Amino acid sequence: MTMERFPRGKTAIVSGATYGIGESPGQTSLDLAVSASLRALNAVGLKPSDVDGLFIGLPDDYLSGLSFAEYLGICPRLTDNNRTGGSSFQTHAIHAALALEAGLCDVALIAYGSNQRTASGKLVSSMRPSPYEAPYRLARPVGGYALAASRYMAQYGLRREQLGAVALAARAWAQHNPEAFVRDPLSMDDYLGARMVADPFSVRDCCLVTDGAAAVVMVRADRAKDLAARPAYLLGGAAAAWHKDITNMPDLTVTAASVTGPRAMAQAGVRPADIDVVELYDAFTLNTILFLEDLGFCAKGEGGAFVEGGRIAPGGALPVNTNGGGLSCVHPGMYGLFTMVEATQQLMGLAGERQVAGARLALAHGNGGELSSQATLILGTEETL
Repeated sequence: MTMERFPRGKTAIVSGATYGIGESPGQTSLDLAVSASLRALNAVGLKPSDVDGLFIGLPDDYLSGLSFAEYLGICPRLTDNNRTGGSSFQTHAIHAALALEAGLCDVALIAYGSNQRTASGKLVSSMRPSPYEAPYRLARPVGGYALAASRYMAQYGLRREQLGAVALAARAWAQHNPEAFVRDPLSMDDYLGARMVADPFSVRDCCLVTDGAAAVVMVRADRAKDLAARPAYLLGGAAAAWHKDITNMPDLTVTAASVTGPRAMAQAGVRPADIDVVELYDAFTLNTILFLEDLGFCAKGEGGAFVEGGRIAPGGALPVNTNGGGLSCVHPGMYGLFTMVEATQQLMGLAGERQVAGARLALAHGNGGELSSQATLILGTEETL
């Protein structure tokens, strides 16, 4: 394998913003993405005309790079519409870091928006079954993830109460986040009594269906301190894709996060024990357990026990999905960019009631397809450079 030369700490996120979380009737996905972008740019005194690197992948517009530039009235030097599902935005950040360091652009904007809740009322997925899977009519994507959960349960003895610990932790964090879409109390009895969707998953194991948008602004490190008091420097980033359809997943209990995590951490020069805040793509409760294992926070098969006892909830040893995650905060089709915004907010000390004291290193992880594509970013404050 070739030696990776990631530009550690040479670029930084100087602003992150969300917009329209929950329900935003009458607005298109593009409207929402633009509003989040303007909010992020305004926060650091920039205008759309300052943006010359544009990164976006809307769920309902495969030419969204062109639509977005037209809407903003700009002519970017670089446009990236890469689509690997919910991990797209982590790959955008990796590409932006390389482009910024190479001088291909000076201000990179990564954005996303979706109006799926008010437009369709259901999860919008680009996943289409192969001709070999289609006759079985598996519900997508929940059926694919449920297959992985069933296999994991059979192999490692995972209990539903352990999946429930993930859902309860996410809800507890959401209760500290005024933007979170669902903030009602959730007990283990509530979780265990919830309506089943695809065995072993109930509705409480599944991500929300919401509208919402997010955006981040990236620049080179030498400019970052002029724009933000506490920039979030990108220390490492890695992506990998092992399959598309769940039936082609090499091992239903191991994801490509097992390679992206170690690669990103090696670039950053950190270990799992050094990370203060972990933002994971929790489309389903199983995801959190798989990713904690694959990223190195615990051994394979130990994730269920690891999340018990409030370990990843507020006040626990490892803060995970501090905004409430896709399970309780927001999930507008693709969630990956929201992990990056929350990680940035935590490092900048802007997370309000849910702020993790002294957060210096954060991990933001994206997942696409049916556990298909994984991408990991390591972000740090100036002290970590």
